[in-house]
Amino acid sequence: MKINTALILCAGYGKRLNPITLNTPKPLLKIKDVSMLERCINLIKKLGVKKILINTFYLKDQFSVFLKRKNFNIDIKIIEDGKHILDTGGGIQNMVQDSNENNFIIFNPDTIWSNNYKDEILKMEKMFFYEKLENILLLANKKLSFDKKLKGDFNLKNNLINKESEKELIYIGCQIISKKLFVRNKIENYSILEIWNKLLDKKKLYGYESQQDFYHLTDLDIFNKLKDL
Repeated sequence: MKINTALILCAGYGKRLNPITLNTPKPLLKIKDVSMLERCINLIKKLGVKKILINTFYLKDQFSVFLKRKNFNIDIKIIEDGKHILDTGGGIQNMVQDSNENNFIIFNPDTIWSNNYKDEILKMEKMFFYEKLENILLLANKKLSFDKKLKGDFNLKNNLINKESEKELIYIGCQIISKKLFVRNKIENYSILEIWNKLLDKKKLYGYESQQDFYHLTDLDIFNKLKDL
């Protein structure tokens, strides 16, 4: 079993990186001359995924220009949020509604993705199918985060996510999820957290722990520090 379609969430405003995101959307910002989006696409190609869907809203025209210029040699389609921004839940539902696939791997390009993640994500994918899961999130211990201001989101026990004690693990922007979890009748603005929280309540939210150092483009201060690495 294999995930054939990846989604990349590129619709946000990136306000915490103003003023540099006033003219450039956050996924197109560069660290060491390579944009965040390009790093993400390169990893997806290494995973053997066949198709990429990218959602856009803010400064959306820049993405089609970027993709034409780069020619990534993989099937990439842009799906616009529309007249209003849809947030993560609505954005994902809008992307998957017309796809024949049942399961998707979703990336947030705020993370500096690299090929170091390949083996872990492939193991996460294997677990998703072997255990017949409907979701699995990639997590990292907050000690591995370059940005020490980031707080933990979750705990993990036997690959099951909980929030019961001191939260040590951060969601690092990669998840595999089943289309069947998106049950709203219409596409609207809502966060993926709503789906996660329902799964948490049912003890059905799963995680896989990464051992990679975690670099995340949180704000202007972190961006400037990452440039100097």
